[in-house]
Amino acid sequence: MRKLIVLAGIAALTLTGLTSCQRQTSDVRIMASFLDMTQPFFVAMRRSALDEAHKLGADIMIVDAQSNSAKQTTDVRTAVATGTQGVIIAPTDVNALTPAIDYIIDANVPLATVDRRVVNASKPVPHFGADNIAGGRLMAQHVLDLFPDGARIILLTGSPGSSSEIDRSIGVHEVLDAAGPKYQIVAEQSANWQRDQGLTVTQNILTALGSNHPEVIIAQDDDMAMGAVEALRLAGLKGVTVIGFNAVPGALKLVQSGEMAATVEQSPSRQIRAALDQLVAHIRHGKPLTGAIIKPILITRDNLADAERLSEIE
Repeated sequence: MRKLIVLAGIAALTLTGLTSCQRQTSDVRIMASFLDMTQPFFVAMRRSALDEAHKLGADIMIVDAQSNSAKQTTDVRTAVATGTQGVIIAPTDVNALTPAIDYIIDANVPLATVDRRVVNASKPVPHFGADNIAGGRLMAQHVLDLFPDGARIILLTGSPGSSSEIDRSIGVHEVLDAAGPKYQIVAEQSANWQRDQGLTVTQNILTALGSNHPEVIIAQDDDMAMGAVEALRLAGLKGVTVIGFNAVPGALKLVQSGEMAATVEQSPSRQIRAALDQLVAHIRHGKPLTGAIIKPILITRDNLADAERLSEIE
């Protein structure tokens, strides 16, 4: 046991992008790989993961994949090879991480995905995350509610290939397509979950549209939405409705002020705490590792109190 703990400690030192390493010399050692620790969503998830692991008396090593599938693959393989007893992964891509997932499965190490799923693995992988298709539907339905006579819409999507981007796009298109041609997506482009890209992509689209500016911007995460808000401000455009996703404090503040119409709460704390609770119970007591789907909530000024991170608004 002591040898394994030492090896795990060596792994923690050699994994580039390590963000946290909480070690209590526990009977349970877990590695969590989050796809990008520059994103506020995963900053919040990391904080909750450390807190929940401490409550459970488990050791946890959290590693930043830096939005790099090759790095994430290497990180999880290293962790498994050096004795981790469980893996939680928020994958960069639904397909690119499949070989790494199969490696974990072949090593008989308990594993779960959080926030984002994988496909085509050799066995089903328990998943803990929001229903992103339902979240996409919520954003689009809000457009229908606010603009019953139709609207021109910009859709800012996340990183291509991520399950969140795929599922949220499905939900948005499902509702808007069913509503008919009066709801027109005039531009759909990836801004890769990033605020700066949300700004520049929105600026470029607004320039291309000229005087035919949109009524609505749907952004698949709040960072891109906040970038879009800044682009509208710089362009001097008022009255454009912006809807985001993730309910991060910065976006909640804009919803509170009216600069954003809504965001979607998907509860990063509930996701990671549920994943850790089940994984630790499985490792210690053999209890089933089944996964859990979190129901998203549309957050507007009317129900800000339902936002998980409302207290973090500065």
